[in-house]
Amino acid sequence: MKIAIYPGSFDPITMGHLDILRNASEIFDKVIIAVAHNASKKGFLTTEQRVELIKKSVQDLSNVEVDSFSGLTIEYAKKHNAQILIRGLRAVSDFEYEMQLSQANSALCSDIKTVFLTTKPEYNFISSSTIKEIWSNGGDVSKFVPSAVNEYLLQKRD
Repeated sequence: MKIAIYPGSFDPITMGHLDILRNASEIFDKVIIAVAHNASKKGFLTTEQRVELIKKSVQDLSNVEVDSFSGLTIEYAKKHNAQILIRGLRAVSDFEYEMQLSQANSALCSDIKTVFLTTKPEYNFISSSTIKEIWSNGGDVSKFVPSAVNEYLLQKRD
């Protein structure tokens, strides 16, 4: 069974993230979308909120699990017997950072490989930071995030 981990902050999850997750779910037997918890960073949404919103957004993907973790991604992957780490690429500018991360993970555990997946062109410009910026300035983010996230953000604004 090929198990892949798709780690990230997902603060909040976007349509680009979901596009990559859907592609991964077609390639691997099981995909765990793992929300990173960083106690030293104040997130836009709590880790628990992110996990809950992602669960609502992936109900149609039977081979996807949602979890959270803290610490090194590679240790989380080992603990869950994963062979693959999924990393998403939106643009060439993402590649250098993701390549360095991949090489560091490989140095820590060469048995776990990194697979880079690209999102559809219409999602290339969408990032969680962009979503937060649009939302905080009263903009409509409904076409950039799953409906569960949009509904939550609309309630949060009220």
